[in-house]
Amino acid sequence: MARPRILVVGAGFAGVACVRRLERRLEPGEAEISLVTPFSYQLYLPLLPQVASGVLTPQSVAVSLRRSRKHRTRIIPGGAIGVDPKAKICVIRKITGEIVDQPYDYIVLAPGSVTRTFDIPGLVDNARGMKTLAEAAYVRDHVIAQLDIADASPDEKERAGRLQFVVVGGGYAGTETAACLQRVTTSALRRYPRLDPKQIKWHLVDIAPKLMPELGDKLGATALDILRGRGIDVSLGVSIAKAGPDEVTLTDGRVLPCRTLIWTAGVVASPLVRTFDAETLHGRLVVSPELRVGGLDGMFALGDAGAVPDLTKGGDAICPPTAQHAMRQGRTAAENVIATMRRRPLRRYEHKDLGLVVDLGGRDAVSKPMGVELRGLPAQAVARGYHWSALRTNVAKARVLTNWVLNAVAGDDFVRTGFQERKPATLHDFEYTNDYLTADQVGERTRALTARG
Repeated sequence: MARPRILVVGAGFAGVACVRRLERRLEPGEAEISLVTPFSYQLYLPLLPQVASGVLTPQSVAVSLRRSRKHRTRIIPGGAIGVDPKAKICVIRKITGEIVDQPYDYIVLAPGSVTRTFDIPGLVDNARGMKTLAEAAYVRDHVIAQLDIADASPDEKERAGRLQFVVVGGGYAGTETAACLQRVTTSALRRYPRLDPKQIKWHLVDIAPKLMPELGDKLGATALDILRGRGIDVSLGVSIAKAGPDEVTLTDGRVLPCRTLIWTAGVVASPLVRTFDAETLHGRLVVSPELRVGGLDGMFALGDAGAVPDLTKGGDAICPPTAQHAMRQGRTAAENVIATMRRRPLRRYEHKDLGLVVDLGGRDAVSKPMGVELRGLPAQAVARGYHWSALRTNVAKARVLTNWVLNAVAGDDFVRTGFQERKPATLHDFEYTNDYLTADQVGERTRALTARG
């Protein structure tokens, strides 16, 4: 009898937690496990702003998937671009560009999310995100390049444009990105004596009336005061009307000379969830408390892709797409796949949120662990302690801790790698959002495959 085929899509917090639990709980030879991911590492997303600011090296937050002692998962290097739940086939585009059809018996969808964009003129061509390791590396190179060019330019107009930076999105990613990178450009003044400190200006823009409302009014106001105290111009209730290569127009009519636009205005579930017919809620697949997608045999969804009921809150509440939920959902999904295989009762996912942490760089932070509001050094200790403990391997923990200590002692370096220097990539290029098939295309492909087979 053929072994059951388990396919996990995505190597984020949810997907990796699922695979690791499957490897530990399944008997050798009991099932065939495959993981679809473009890169053989798990990216620790919350620390990307520190990669962009140079506090951490890219390798520090990219945790290898091949260090597990029980590693027996086949890693398929590519991205899932379509699923046919009836035929139980996942269409995969490998990193070589080859498109293959991967059959499965059970599939766990944890493809994560992509940057949410709007129909704003010039946005996708002139903005950069903070969702992938490549984007963080690119943003760092780009910001340092602006300092280099401004320092060498005799043109005051060009210098002014190069030294204004706009971040859109007042959530965690945007706030931490603006805070961390602003510290870098401030620190750079010691290395660029020809730059006028008054010309370096950071703008944080968000259409919402409050900064990080999930933190509550007091901590949100504290974070706002910290940013404004550093000289960051925070504009709430405002967004982008138009984005050009050398200027940004805001919805309040202001036109800012700017060569650096960083877009972090939210995320949406991976386009993969739209390649087949299933009920969705706010773009996420509707799932049961057991993480099963209704009406689709052998399919589970979680993380950013699944609208998982929040049983601790009750009612219509769904779990926020945070790392702490994703990791635990991944383990629950693995247990439920195994329970389905062994014809045993399934487990309901339930977890009470542990709180939130926001690292604003240096000694500045705001945190809310278990509902306790913290500011300053205590909040920073909690934020970094949480991130450090959440890293999956001791090697990753050692690298991150070493980087933190080295940065605290030696300060910032201003070195460009030349990444994407000649041909800047767009938002779509970084996140490959144009690669997905439609539901009709997936159906045609699997029907042709069935006819041939």
